[in-house]
Amino acid sequence: MFSPRMLLLRSSASLTTKHLCTGARKGRAPDMVEVRNRLREIVGASTNWSDHQQAMTERVSLSSMLAKSQSDLPVKSMKDSFLEVHLPLGSEPQLREKYLTFHNTVRFGRILEDLDSLAVLISYSHTYNPALKRSPLSIVTALVDKIDMRQQVIYPDCDIKFTGHVTWVGKTSIEAKMHMTQYRDGAYSPVLDATFVMVARDPENKRAAFVNPLRPQGPEEEEIFQQGEANKSRRVELSTASLLKVAPTAEERKIVHGLFLNTLDTKTVSFRSRVLPPSSVWMEDAKLKGLEICHPQERNIFNRIFGGFLMRKAYELGWANACSFGGCRPSLVAVDDILFQKPVEIGSLLMLSSQVCYTEGKHIQVRVHSEVFDPLARQHNTTNVFHFTFVSDRDVPSIVPQTYGESMLYLDGKRHFNQTVDQ
Repeated sequence: MFSPRMLLLRSSASLTTKHLCTGARKGRAPDMVEVRNRLREIVGASTNWSDHQQAMTERVSLSSMLAKSQSDLPVKSMKDSFLEVHLPLGSEPQLREKYLTFHNTVRFGRILEDLDSLAVLISYSHTYNPALKRSPLSIVTALVDKIDMRQQVIYPDCDIKFTGHVTWVGKTSIEAKMHMTQYRDGAYSPVLDATFVMVARDPENKRAAFVNPLRPQGPEEEEIFQQGEANKSRRVELSTASLLKVAPTAEERKIVHGLFLNTLDTKTVSFRSRVLPPSSVWMEDAKLKGLEICHPQERNIFNRIFGGFLMRKAYELGWANACSFGGCRPSLVAVDDILFQKPVEIGSLLMLSSQVCYTEGKHIQVRVHSEVFDPLARQHNTTNVFHFTFVSDRDVPSIVPQTYGESMLYLDGKRHFNQTVDQ
């Protein structure tokens, strides 16, 4: 029986490796270049920007191939979407330059890009129809549910292996779990586990489209599938309890009031007079901002800005903010709850704002907000919100909010931090 826990040991029977990565050289798993090339083939995207409009126009005709209901599609198993991909940093030194930091470690932002591409191809392998030359589905990233680091150091001169498969399916959404390992001291060791939620849409990426149902095989797969159901319920619960929708809990209100009382000037005892406690930083002074002009080079297969690029830029800004705040190079602990609210069009002005919103001991919780700015209409629209948990090698200052809005950011950061350390 196929066991998802044996992902690191199985590759020869991979339908994805056989059929969806036909460009891979015989006898080895595909690499990331082949993954992205195959994604272009699946949707008929051109590598030339000048051809993109014609390619997208041709996709419109694929709408007739969409299923009218989910029951019209064949049931798939978890092994149908299993994929193994190699990143040969050790055996191909020329590849290292793209992934190398000036501290001789691996750029985690590049890993985020690879995970995003891998999640899309895993989803397409689940919906694979050998009778169709091109897929009528537009599969895009809706949410990065969680990325948990199993070790903090990623070596720049050791091969990396990604494995993953679909673990849960709704009517139009797909949960894909991925694992990253690195070859060192004669064996592959776990580096991270990632859970992405993808959504399927029509060829024009305008409305939802049905995906193949998933049928677990055996008790182990059933347990994984039920965890996917639990993840969905948890996401709904967290969305319902969002501080943008409902008031803080009684315990959280006490925390905010305690922060306020701790900053009162004992000499004046005035609501207006605030004093920063020792070893603390005002939240207003823990920001870092950036701007990106979105060029065609960063486009995805649907000619929007690649979600992995957005994650890389947000992570690097968040890391820089945590580094500046803590006074040392922080390590990533977890990424969670990255919601892709709106696509980013090519030519957009992308504005990124990073905020240290919660600290505890050596940990730094950073929130990065991204929005596109239309200079002609003078309008700002939120596209993504990113949450990163970092750890320093020393205790960091406490972050202190002054306004009600900052207090809500503080509580939201605390929720995300607690979610990370509790798991």
